[in-house]
Amino acid sequence: MSDILVTGATGNVGRSLLSQLAEAGIPARGASRSTGFDLLRPETVAPALDGVESVFLLWPTFDAEQARPVVELMAERVRRIVYLSATTAENTFHGGVERIIEHSGVGFTLLRPGGFATNTLGWADQIRAGVVQWPYGKAGRSLIHEADIAAVAAHVLITAGHSGRRYALSGPEVITQEEQVRVIGEVIGREVVWEELDPEVARERLAIEWGGRDFADAAIATWASMVDSPEPVFDTVPLMLGRPARTFREWAEDHASDFR
Repeated sequence: MSDILVTGATGNVGRSLLSQLAEAGIPARGASRSTGFDLLRPETVAPALDGVESVFLLWPTFDAEQARPVVELMAERVRRIVYLSATTAENTFHGGVERIIEHSGVGFTLLRPGGFATNTLGWADQIRAGVVQWPYGKAGRSLIHEADIAAVAAHVLITAGHSGRRYALSGPEVITQEEQVRVIGEVIGREVVWEELDPEVARERLAIEWGGRDFADAAIATWASMVDSPEPVFDTVPLMLGRPARTFREWAEDHASDFR
């Protein structure tokens, strides 16, 4: 079997995917900037594609058009791209990358997860302090464990019948942001209090932290909408893998050391 190339190999999903492929005895290579591989410099990508049949692609910027030369290069050399997109693809840069892939002529599969459980690591310092100040505690998320995203990616990469498919992914339950904090506290054996933060205060803080008001505005609007319309739960993980998706509590247990 020809190799699988995993981009973003040092990230949460990429690391898990490489580990799962190795456990299954599937030849795979990891690529990241630490190895001199840069998706924004196609000349560094071409050598990594030698002998590769499939690519797991994680696009590193918010500019979809930057993906075009790399996707076209991959389309010339590999049979399939499995792209880590998002359920909100149509309203983000992911949609642009998807269209470039679809029009390139390469075989493709699109993975569209909702919220990542790993995003709650952004609360780590506040959790250590015992108080999380954040807006919209009642916003409901169906957060997915990165290992489940990787497991679906591995399944798609090594089995047939996924060409041209789009898979929406989620965890097995809706859990509010306030409940997420409570669960993390229970797992690490520490009381953690949720304090509702005024959305306008949060907007200003996030605009500074993220270097742009547009992203902060989008995040605030998304969390606000999830109070009355929580993220949906999809059955893709159990249908594809034959087991339940991992719960948020399981994710918190796997990452307890990150919050201590």
